[in-house]
Amino acid sequence: MSSSAREPSARQKWLAGTLVVLYALITLMPLLWIVATGFKTRSEAIAYPPRLLFSPSLEGYVNLFTTQTRATPQALERLGEPTTWYERIVRENRMVIAGPSRYGERFLNSVIIGFGSTFLCMVLGTATAYAFSRFRVPAKDDLLFFILSTRMMPPIAVAIPIFLMFRSLGLSDTHLGMILLYTAVNLSLSVWLLKGFIDEIPVEYEEAALIDGYTRFQAFYKVVLPQAATGIASTAIFCLIFAWNEYAFAVLLTSGTAQTAPPFIPTIIGTGGKDWPAIAAGATLFLLPVMVFTVLLRKHLLRGITFGAVRK
Repeated sequence: MSSSAREPSARQKWLAGTLVVLYALITLMPLLWIVATGFKTRSEAIAYPPRLLFSPSLEGYVNLFTTQTRATPQALERLGEPTTWYERIVRENRMVIAGPSRYGERFLNSVIIGFGSTFLCMVLGTATAYAFSRFRVPAKDDLLFFILSTRMMPPIAVAIPIFLMFRSLGLSDTHLGMILLYTAVNLSLSVWLLKGFIDEIPVEYEEAALIDGYTRFQAFYKVVLPQAATGIASTAIFCLIFAWNEYAFAVLLTSGTAQTAPPFIPTIIGTGGKDWPAIAAGATLFLLPVMVFTVLLRKHLLRGITFGAVRK
Protein backbone atom coordinates (compact mmCIF):
# COMPACT_ATOMS: atom_id res chain seq x y z
CA MET A 1 0.00 0.00 0.00
CA SER A 2 1.52 3.30 -1.10
CA SER A 3 1.52 6.31 1.16
CA SER A 4 2.28 9.95 0.53
CA ALA A 5 3.29 12.80 2.77
CA ARG A 6 0.36 14.87 3.88
CA GLU A 7 0.32 18.60 4.44
CA PRO A 8 0.40 19.27 8.21
CA SER A 9 -2.71 20.84 9.64
CA ALA A 10 -2.85 24.37 10.99
CA ARG A 11 -2.85 23.02 14.55
CA GLN A 12 0.26 20.93 13.90
CA LYS A 13 2.05 23.91 12.36
CA TRP A 14 1.12 26.10 15.33
CA LEU A 15 2.34 23.45 17.80
CA ALA A 16 5.61 22.96 15.91
CA GLY A 17 6.20 26.70 15.71
CA THR A 18 5.53 27.12 19.44
CA LEU A 19 7.98 24.36 20.32
CA VAL A 20 10.66 25.90 18.10
CA VAL A 21 10.18 29.34 19.68
CA LEU A 22 10.34 27.89 23.21
CA TYR A 23 13.46 25.92 22.39
CA ALA A 24 15.10 29.02 20.89
CA LEU A 25 14.26 31.11 23.98
CA ILE A 26 15.61 28.47 26.38
CA THR A 27 18.78 28.09 24.31
CA LEU A 28 19.39 31.83 23.95
CA MET A 29 18.61 32.73 27.58
CA PRO A 30 22.17 32.13 28.93
CA LEU A 31 23.64 34.08 26.02
CA LEU A 32 21.24 36.98 26.53
CA TRP A 33 22.04 36.98 30.26
CA ILE A 34 25.77 37.23 29.55
CA VAL A 35 25.23 40.10 27.11
CA ALA A 36 23.01 41.92 29.65
CA THR A 37 25.53 41.41 32.48
CA GLY A 38 28.16 43.14 30.36
CA PHE A 39 26.06 46.34 30.54
CA LYS A 40 25.53 46.23 34.31
CA THR A 41 27.51 47.79 37.12
CA ARG A 42 29.30 45.57 39.62
CA SER A 43 26.60 46.00 42.26
CA GLU A 44 23.84 45.19 39.77
CA ALA A 45 25.71 42.12 38.47
CA ILE A 46 25.80 40.48 41.92
CA ALA A 47 22.45 41.78 43.17
CA TYR A 48 20.05 39.24 44.70
CA PRO A 49 17.42 38.68 43.51
CA PRO A 50 18.81 39.30 40.01
CA ARG A 51 17.69 42.50 38.35
CA LEU A 52 16.00 42.18 34.99
CA LEU A 53 15.54 45.93 34.62
CA PHE A 54 18.57 48.16 35.03
CA SER A 55 20.21 51.27 33.63
CA PRO A 56 22.78 50.23 30.98
CA SER A 57 26.37 51.10 31.76
CA LEU A 58 29.65 50.68 29.88
CA GLU A 59 31.59 50.14 33.11
CA GLY A 60 32.25 46.49 32.27
CA TYR A 61 33.72 47.31 28.85
CA VAL A 62 35.86 50.12 30.28
CA ASN A 63 37.20 47.79 32.97
CA LEU A 64 37.83 45.12 30.34
CA PHE A 65 40.13 47.28 28.21
CA THR A 66 41.90 49.21 30.98
CA THR A 67 43.95 48.54 34.10
CA GLN A 68 43.07 50.74 37.03
CA THR A 69 44.48 51.75 40.39
CA ARG A 70 42.74 53.25 43.40
CA ALA A 71 43.40 56.93 44.12
CA THR A 72 42.84 59.03 47.20
CA PRO A 73 40.36 61.94 47.10
CA GLN A 74 43.29 64.36 47.20
CA ALA A 75 44.90 62.69 44.17
CA LEU A 76 41.62 62.81 42.27
CA GLU A 77 41.29 66.53 43.00
CA ARG A 78 44.79 67.18 41.66
CA LEU A 79 43.94 65.36 38.43
CA GLY A 80 41.06 67.70 37.76
CA GLU A 81 37.92 66.90 35.79
CA PRO A 82 37.96 63.83 33.49
CA THR A 83 38.29 64.64 29.80
CA THR A 84 36.72 61.50 28.33
CA TRP A 85 33.57 59.52 29.02
CA TYR A 86 35.46 56.40 30.04
CA GLU A 87 37.62 58.35 32.49
CA ARG A 88 34.42 59.69 34.02
CA ILE A 89 33.15 56.14 34.55
CA VAL A 90 36.42 55.15 36.22
CA ARG A 91 36.47 58.24 38.47
CA GLU A 92 32.99 57.39 39.78
CA ASN A 93 34.57 54.34 41.43
CA ARG A 94 37.47 56.44 42.78
CA MET A 95 39.91 54.81 40.40
CA VAL A 96 42.30 56.12 37.74
CA ILE A 97 43.40 54.47 34.51
CA ALA A 98 46.95 53.13 34.72
CA GLY A 99 47.08 51.85 31.15
CA PRO A 100 45.48 49.43 28.68
CA SER A 101 44.68 45.85 29.65
CA ARG A 102 45.96 42.80 27.84
CA TYR A 103 42.55 41.69 26.57
CA GLY A 104 43.21 43.11 23.09
CA GLU A 105 46.44 41.11 22.80
CA ARG A 106 44.76 37.92 23.98
CA PHE A 107 41.87 38.46 21.57
CA LEU A 108 44.29 38.96 18.68
CA ASN A 109 46.09 35.75 19.66
CA SER A 110 42.78 33.91 19.45
CA VAL A 111 42.18 35.30 15.96
CA ILE A 112 45.66 34.35 14.73
CA ILE A 113 45.64 30.85 16.24
CA GLY A 114 41.99 30.04 15.56
CA PHE A 115 41.81 31.15 11.94
CA GLY A 116 45.39 30.06 11.23
CA SER A 117 44.77 26.50 12.40
CA THR A 118 41.42 26.39 10.57
CA PHE A 119 43.01 27.49 7.29
CA LEU A 120 45.84 24.96 7.62
CA CYS A 121 43.38 22.25 8.58
CA MET A 122 41.25 22.94 5.50
CA VAL A 123 44.26 22.83 3.15
CA LEU A 124 45.65 19.58 4.53
CA GLY A 125 42.24 18.03 5.14
CA THR A 126 40.95 18.73 1.64
CA ALA A 127 44.09 17.33 -0.02
CA THR A 128 44.04 14.20 2.18
CA ALA A 129 40.32 13.62 1.71
CA TYR A 130 40.68 13.97 -2.06
CA ALA A 131 43.50 11.42 -2.11
CA PHE A 132 41.49 8.90 -0.09
CA SER A 133 38.41 9.48 -2.24
CA ARG A 134 39.95 9.32 -5.71
CA PHE A 135 43.12 7.19 -5.54
CA ARG A 136 43.89 3.62 -4.60
CA VAL A 137 45.70 4.03 -1.31
CA PRO A 138 47.20 0.85 0.20
CA ALA A 139 45.43 -0.12 3.43
CA LYS A 140 42.99 2.76 2.91
CA ASP A 141 40.43 1.50 5.43
CA ASP A 142 43.07 0.90 8.08
CA LEU A 143 44.52 4.37 7.58
CA LEU A 144 41.11 5.99 7.76
CA PHE A 145 40.35 4.10 10.96
CA PHE A 146 43.68 5.19 12.41
CA ILE A 147 42.89 8.82 11.57
CA LEU A 148 39.45 8.46 13.16
CA SER A 149 40.91 6.78 16.26
CA THR A 150 42.78 9.97 17.13
CA ARG A 151 39.39 11.53 17.98
CA MET A 152 38.38 8.67 20.28
CA MET A 153 40.72 9.80 23.04
CA PRO A 154 40.22 13.21 24.67
CA PRO A 155 43.06 15.53 23.61
CA ILE A 156 43.80 16.52 27.19
CA ALA A 157 44.79 12.90 27.91
CA VAL A 158 48.04 13.50 26.00
CA ALA A 159 48.63 16.95 27.49
CA ILE A 160 51.72 15.97 29.48
CA PRO A 161 53.59 14.36 26.52
CA ILE A 162 52.69 17.33 24.34
CA PHE A 163 53.91 19.73 27.04
CA LEU A 164 57.26 17.92 27.26
CA MET A 165 57.58 17.77 23.47
CA PHE A 166 56.76 21.47 23.04
CA ARG A 167 59.27 22.40 25.73
CA SER A 168 62.00 20.39 23.98
CA LEU A 169 61.20 21.92 20.57
CA GLY A 170 60.84 25.47 21.86
CA LEU A 171 57.18 25.70 20.82
CA SER A 172 55.74 26.48 24.25
CA ASP A 173 53.85 29.77 24.37
CA THR A 174 54.21 30.37 20.61
CA HIS A 175 51.62 31.01 17.92
CA LEU A 176 53.18 28.39 15.64
CA GLY A 177 53.03 25.72 18.32
CA MET A 178 49.33 26.31 19.08
CA ILE A 179 48.43 26.46 15.38
CA LEU A 180 50.18 23.13 14.74
CA LEU A 181 48.58 21.55 17.81
CA TYR A 182 45.02 22.61 16.96
CA THR A 183 45.58 21.55 13.34
CA ALA A 184 46.70 18.09 14.45
CA VAL A 185 43.67 17.70 16.70
CA ASN A 186 41.16 18.89 14.09
CA LEU A 187 42.70 17.18 11.06
CA SER A 188 40.96 13.85 11.62
CA LEU A 189 37.56 15.56 11.79
CA SER A 190 38.20 17.53 8.62
CA VAL A 191 39.47 14.48 6.68
CA TRP A 192 36.44 12.37 7.51
CA LEU A 193 33.89 15.11 6.85
CA LEU A 194 35.49 16.27 3.61
CA LYS A 195 35.94 12.73 2.29
CA GLY A 196 32.19 12.23 2.59
CA PHE A 197 31.54 15.41 0.62
CA ILE A 198 34.07 14.60 -2.10
CA ASP A 199 32.70 11.05 -2.44
CA GLU A 200 29.35 12.61 -3.41
CA ILE A 201 30.93 14.50 -6.33
CA PRO A 202 30.69 12.36 -9.51
CA VAL A 203 34.12 11.32 -10.75
CA GLU A 204 32.86 11.76 -14.31
CA TYR A 205 33.27 15.52 -13.93
CA GLU A 206 37.01 15.12 -13.46
CA GLU A 207 37.30 12.56 -16.23
CA ALA A 208 35.64 14.97 -18.63
CA ALA A 209 38.07 17.71 -17.54
CA LEU A 210 41.05 15.39 -18.05
CA ILE A 211 39.83 14.51 -21.54
CA ASP A 212 39.61 18.25 -22.31
CA GLY A 213 43.32 18.59 -21.49
CA TYR A 214 43.24 19.58 -17.83
CA THR A 215 45.94 18.28 -15.53
CA ARG A 216 44.95 16.40 -12.38
CA PHE A 217 45.63 19.49 -10.27
CA GLN A 218 43.61 21.73 -12.63
CA ALA A 219 40.70 19.30 -12.49
CA PHE A 220 40.89 19.29 -8.70
CA TYR A 221 41.16 23.07 -8.46
CA LYS A 222 38.56 24.03 -11.09
CA VAL A 223 36.09 21.16 -10.81
CA VAL A 224 36.23 19.49 -7.41
CA LEU A 225 36.84 22.48 -5.15
CA PRO A 226 33.84 24.52 -6.38
CA GLN A 227 31.61 21.47 -5.95
CA ALA A 228 32.98 20.82 -2.44
CA ALA A 229 32.70 24.45 -1.30
CA THR A 230 29.66 23.68 0.89
CA GLY A 231 31.48 20.86 2.65
CA ILE A 232 34.63 22.92 3.13
CA ALA A 233 32.63 25.80 4.62
CA SER A 234 30.71 23.63 7.08
CA THR A 235 33.87 21.75 8.11
CA ALA A 236 35.72 25.03 8.60
CA ILE A 237 33.04 26.23 11.01
CA PHE A 238 33.34 23.13 13.18
CA CYS A 239 37.15 23.33 13.22
CA LEU A 240 37.09 27.04 14.05
CA ILE A 241 34.65 26.52 16.92
CA PHE A 242 36.95 23.93 18.52
CA ALA A 243 40.11 26.01 18.08
CA TRP A 244 38.35 29.20 19.19
CA ASN A 245 36.89 27.77 22.40
CA GLU A 246 39.73 25.42 23.40
CA TYR A 247 40.75 26.01 27.00
CA ALA A 248 42.83 23.16 28.45
CA PHE A 249 45.78 23.28 26.02
CA ALA A 250 45.76 27.08 26.10
CA VAL A 251 46.11 27.04 29.90
CA LEU A 252 48.85 24.40 29.90
CA LEU A 253 50.97 25.54 26.95
CA THR A 254 50.62 29.34 27.00
CA SER A 255 51.16 31.98 29.64
CA GLY A 256 51.95 35.27 27.97
CA THR A 257 53.03 35.69 24.36
CA ALA A 258 50.52 33.32 22.75
CA GLN A 259 47.85 33.13 25.46
CA THR A 260 44.35 33.23 23.99
CA ALA A 261 41.22 34.85 25.38
CA PRO A 262 39.55 31.78 27.05
CA PRO A 263 42.17 31.38 29.82
CA PHE A 264 42.52 35.15 30.20
CA ILE A 265 38.86 36.12 30.65
CA PRO A 266 38.32 34.23 33.96
CA THR A 267 41.35 35.98 35.46
CA ILE A 268 39.83 39.45 35.18
CA ILE A 269 39.69 40.70 38.77
CA GLY A 270 38.41 44.01 40.03
CA THR A 271 38.51 45.58 43.45
CA GLY A 272 37.03 43.17 45.95
CA GLY A 273 36.90 40.09 43.70
CA LYS A 274 35.74 39.04 40.27
CA ASP A 275 34.67 41.83 37.94
CA TRP A 276 31.63 40.06 36.50
CA PRO A 277 30.55 42.86 34.11
CA ALA A 278 34.06 42.92 32.59
CA ILE A 279 34.08 39.11 32.33
CA ALA A 280 30.66 39.16 30.64
CA ALA A 281 31.80 41.93 28.29
CA GLY A 282 34.90 39.92 27.35
CA ALA A 283 32.80 36.81 26.74
CA THR A 284 30.35 38.77 24.58
CA LEU A 285 33.11 40.21 22.39
CA PHE A 286 34.75 36.80 22.22
CA LEU A 287 31.57 35.30 20.73
CA LEU A 288 31.31 37.81 17.89
CA PRO A 289 33.96 36.52 15.41
CA VAL A 290 32.59 32.97 15.38
CA MET A 291 29.03 34.27 15.09
CA VAL A 292 29.97 36.54 12.18
CA PHE A 293 31.94 33.74 10.50
CA THR A 294 28.99 31.36 10.86
CA VAL A 295 26.47 33.91 9.58
CA LEU A 296 28.61 34.67 6.52
CA LEU A 297 28.78 30.95 5.70
CA ARG A 298 25.26 30.05 6.83
CA LYS A 299 24.05 29.21 3.32
CA HIS A 300 26.99 26.88 2.77
CA LEU A 301 26.50 25.41 6.24
CA LEU A 302 22.86 24.52 5.65
CA ARG A 303 23.65 23.07 2.23
CA GLY A 304 26.65 21.21 3.63
CA ILE A 305 24.66 19.54 6.41
CA THR A 306 22.07 18.23 3.94
CA PHE A 307 24.56 17.51 1.13
CA GLY A 308 23.90 14.08 -0.33
CA ALA A 309 20.80 13.51 1.80
CA VAL A 310 18.45 13.51 -1.20
CA ARG A 311 19.28 11.55 -4.30
CA LYS A 312 17.44 11.85 -7.58
